[in-house]
Amino acid sequence: MAQSTAIRGCVPTVILAVFLLIQPSISIYCEEDDCYDLLGVSQTANSSEIKKAYYKLSLKHHPDKNPDPESKKLFVKVANAYEILKDEATREQYDYAIAHPEEVFYNTARYYHAYYGHKTDTRAVLVGLLLVLSGFQYLNQWTRYNQALDMVKKTPAYKNKLKALELERTGGMTNKKKSNKQINKKVEEDLSKELELQIKGAERPSVWELIGIRFILLPYTLVKLLLWYGCWFWRYQVKQAPYSREDASYLTRRSLGVPSDSWRYIDESSKEDLIERRLWDKSNMESYREEMRKESKRRR
Repeated sequence: MAQSTAIRGCVPTVILAVFLLIQPSISIYCEEDDCYDLLGVSQTANSSEIKKAYYKLSLKHHPDKNPDPESKKLFVKVANAYEILKDEATREQYDYAIAHPEEVFYNTARYYHAYYGHKTDTRAVLVGLLLVLSGFQYLNQWTRYNQALDMVKKTPAYKNKLKALELERTGGMTNKKKSNKQINKKVEEDLSKELELQIKGAERPSVWELIGIRFILLPYTLVKLLLWYGCWFWRYQVKQAPYSREDASYLTRRSLGVPSDSWRYIDESSKEDLIERRLWDKSNMESYREEMRKESKRRR
């Protein structure tokens, strides 16, 4: 009996708790009022009727038309209700909250996502991100390039080239006063511009290598790649034509696992020797590796 009485006593408490949870999921829209009632329209009203009702009430309760403080408060509520009901998405959310008040957390989450969620255009975010990354990439490349350039200019080989270039420009005549001194900075800058310094791993930055540019050119790159593979298959798989010098160079570089930037720094005679070995053939590659292993042991 006592247990039954205790249970009956808890029922109103549980109902009250559920009611307090359900109410916030609806009241977050128009507080304690009903958005439709505030505008004086039914839940089935169309957008034109909602708009017409709002303009009628806004003219009546606008602070410029009606100085009454209560009318001002009502105007704010009416404006808020119109903002909710004029948009199809938020109106659908509000109707769902009315029909399913028990889904408290879901309704609340949808409301805050709609009003406080990230509303920036995804395309704008992507473009901004690409611009920022490209900017950092370009600055980093220039920093690396300038640091590498400074290191090269301190080497004896570079200084010798600079002196040889100065002698060439002056016809072999040198200024005795400056013979034991460093070359004038302005002259050095002018001469260094004539020397094409190619520094491995720190090439001069190019806008075509930036992430943003590559992303913009991605469709073109993909089409070009597909055409290249198509031509390759037709020429060397179907027609069985001999490899051109350029394609043989590509196959050699790929077989050795050498990046294109590093391949440029290999002298032409070494390139020709590697290409003639036809290293894209598995047997030739194994023979070449064995030769390299023996050469490495001999040097030790």
